[in-house]
Amino acid sequence: MTSTVNHGAQYRSTKVRRQRVKAAWLFLAPMLVVLTLVAGWPLVRTFYFSFTDASLSDLSNIFFIGLENYLVRDDGQWYGVLADPVWWRSVWNTFFFAIVSVSLEVVFGVIVALILNAEFKGRTLVRAAVLIPWAIPTIVSAQMWAWMLNDQFGIINELLMTLGIIADPIAWTADASYSMWAVIMVDVWKTTPFVALLALAAMQMLPKDCYEAAEVDGIHPVRVFFRVTLPLITPALMVAVIFRLLDALRVFDVIYVLTSNSTSTMSMSIYARQQLVEFQDVGYGSAASTLLFLIIALATIAYLYLGRKQLNLGGDA
Repeated sequence: MTSTVNHGAQYRSTKVRRQRVKAAWLFLAPMLVVLTLVAGWPLVRTFYFSFTDASLSDLSNIFFIGLENYLVRDDGQWYGVLADPVWWRSVWNTFFFAIVSVSLEVVFGVIVALILNAEFKGRTLVRAAVLIPWAIPTIVSAQMWAWMLNDQFGIINELLMTLGIIADPIAWTADASYSMWAVIMVDVWKTTPFVALLALAAMQMLPKDCYEAAEVDGIHPVRVFFRVTLPLITPALMVAVIFRLLDALRVFDVIYVLTSNSTSTMSMSIYARQQLVEFQDVGYGSAASTLLFLIIALATIAYLYLGRKQLNLGGDA
């Protein structure tokens, strides 16, 4: 009798679960259709153009050329995106920018979140003020920093010379020694509040009894942070990192506004845009865009795999 009741309950539970899954797919179907039309179709078209000799000057006569836009050997020389040193320089620039900027944003974001999580007078006003850089459109903030970093009339050089830190103005966005770091600084200023917001939201949900017990035991606050706070907010930080990593790997606007097509800071997106728009080579530019998509997809999958593995190890510990 008992086994019959348990079997009936299990059957009802399975039936309810199937109905929920069916309802979920029903609600998701319209969004998936729209997403396929908005994102899927352009992606397929880009992938198709990458195997052709399409050009903006004449899109009526398109011929299939296989992998020639990616890599081809002719008269003992290699040609194509994968044989272009400028492409590999843009790949290096993109990953350097992404790793350094996202790492700094996580560090500064957590520090800002810790400050905003403390109790002090005017905390609400400070929280609102911290979000201002993130609220400003990227193009606007990049142009604003371009003016401030200008070597002729920029306020940054004026301030540093007044303080005696530098003797002569520095071309922050034109000098290859400083341009990448100038771009990273602007991006960190712009997007650190986003990481801080997610970290602060995670801190607000942490159980208070852990901190009360640590305070009673006399544990140093730094040790409490690394042993209690950081492990508990790691899932939220992983979400922040994946969003920022996706943005950083396909970065275009902030670099283009500050340094245009400079090889020292050129990202993969700027390289693809240059081939498509300035050189009007749709096939070659589409090949670069396809490689950009594949690199971002592989980097995201690798990050999610390693992050999930790390979380599983932390849970087992």
